[in-house]
Amino acid sequence: MGRLFWKFFLSILLAQITATIGIGTVFWLRERAFTQTLDTSPPAEFMLEAAAATLKHGGRDALRELVSDTRSRSIYALDENGSELLGRSVSPELLTQAERALANGGERQVVRKLTDADGHSYLMFLPRDSSRGTGPMSELRRHHNGAGEAAAQPPDEAPALSQQARPPSSPGRPLAQALERRFHPLAPVTAAILASLLFAALLAWYFSRPIRALRSAFEAASAGDLTPRFGGAGSQRGDELSDLGRDFDRMSGQLHMLMDGQRRLLHDVSHELRSPLARLQAAIGLAHQQPDKAAVSLERIERESIRMDKLVGELLTLSRLEASAALPVREDIPIMDMIEEIAGDARFEAEQCNRSLAISGCAVVNVRGAPDLLWRAIENVVRNAVKHSPDGGKVDIELQANVEWIDIRVLDRGPGVAPDDLRAIFEPFFRSNAETNNVDGHGLGLAIARRVVDAHGGSIEAVNREGGGLSVTIRLPLAA
Repeated sequence: MGRLFWKFFLSILLAQITATIGIGTVFWLRERAFTQTLDTSPPAEFMLEAAAATLKHGGRDALRELVSDTRSRSIYALDENGSELLGRSVSPELLTQAERALANGGERQVVRKLTDADGHSYLMFLPRDSSRGTGPMSELRRHHNGAGEAAAQPPDEAPALSQQARPPSSPGRPLAQALERRFHPLAPVTAAILASLLFAALLAWYFSRPIRALRSAFEAASAGDLTPRFGGAGSQRGDELSDLGRDFDRMSGQLHMLMDGQRRLLHDVSHELRSPLARLQAAIGLAHQQPDKAAVSLERIERESIRMDKLVGELLTLSRLEASAALPVREDIPIMDMIEEIAGDARFEAEQCNRSLAISGCAVVNVRGAPDLLWRAIENVVRNAVKHSPDGGKVDIELQANVEWIDIRVLDRGPGVAPDDLRAIFEPFFRSNAETNNVDGHGLGLAIARRVVDAHGGSIEAVNREGGGLSVTIRLPLAA
C-alpha cells in the first residue's frame, strides 16, 4: 500500500468524520433544546415569594395574571390533578426534579407548594432559561419597566396564551431554537450530504487532474510528439501519480533522443556512403572512357571498396552494441598483456609515419568482459591518438590500478579538441576540426569505444592537455 492508498483512505475517513460530527452536533443541540432543568438561583426564590404573596392575597385569578404576564419566562403552577395553570406541558424530568427539591427542602425554597383561600394546592417552580437576561430578576425588571408591552390577559384568554407559550429551555436552547426556526428537520442530512459531495469533488479533482495530464501526454506521444509534457501538472505532489508522470516524461525524452539519434545516424550513413559511391562511379566511368588507365581506376575502386567495407563493419558493430548492452561472452582478460599487444601493433603503424609510442606503469590485473570488443575499443583510442599526432610526435599509454579500477590513459600532442566538443567526439560520425584536420576516418571509432566501455561497466572521458594534445582516459572495473 503506497501513498496513493493512504490519501484515498484519509480523505474518505475525514469526510465521514466531518459528516458524523456535523450530524451529531445538530442532534445534540436539538436534544439539549428540549431538556428542562430546574432554576435554583436566588432570583427564582424571590419570584416564588412574589407568586406566593399574589396567591395568598389575590387568589387563583391574580396568580394566573402574574404568571401569564412574565412573557418568555414564567412560573409553573401545577394543581392537585397535575394540570398547569396556563395549560402548558411539563416534562416528566422537570416534574421529578421539582418533587425531589421539595422533598429535600433546604435553605432556598426554589420549589413551593401553596394553598389558596379555596383550599386548592399548587406546586410552583421555575425552569432555567438563559435565552433572555440572566434570571428571574431580569424578568421582573422587564415586567415593571417594559413600557409599551402588552398588558396582562384576562382569565378567559388563558387558552390562547397557552397555545403561544413555549417550553422552557436549557442553556443550549438559544442556538437550538435558532436552528429549529431557520432550518428544516432534514437540514442535518442535507448538510451531511453536501459535505460529503464537497469532499468527494475535491478528491476526484485532486486525483483526476494528473491523470488527465498524463492522458494528454499519451495522446501526444501516439501522434508522434515525444516532447515531455506532463510537466508541472501535480509534479510536486509526491505520490505515485506524479512519479508515473515523471517516469513517462523520462521515457518520452529518452525515446525522443533515440529517434533523433536514429534519424541523425541514417543521415550520416547516407552521407558517408555517398562519397565513396560517387568515387566508385567516377572510377568506373574513367575506366570505360580511358581503357589505358584501367589499372589506376581499378586501384581506386579497390580502395573505395575497402573503405566502404570498413564503414559497414563499424556500423554493424555499433548497431549491435546499441541494440543490446549484454556482452556476447565474459571471461577474465589479462589487461597488461592486451595493452602490450595493442601497443606493438600501433607502434609498427606509428613508425611508418615517423611517430613513436611508449607504455608507462604496470598493472598485472584482470578485467572481466568480451576480449574482442575490449581489444577493439582500446585499439580505436590508441590508433586515433597516433593518427592525430604530428610528425615526430609521441603517444603515451599510462596504466594505473587500484583494488577496484584500472585507468588506461592515452595521451597525444595533436591539435586537441574544442572544449564544447569534448563530449561530442564520442558520438557517431563526429569529427573534430574536420576542415583543418585531414585525417581519414568516419568518426565511429570513439563512438564504438564508448559503448564497449559502457557495456563493461566502465567510463571514458577526454580532456585537453596543457601545452596541446588530448588525453583520453578509460576506466574499467577489475574482475572479482
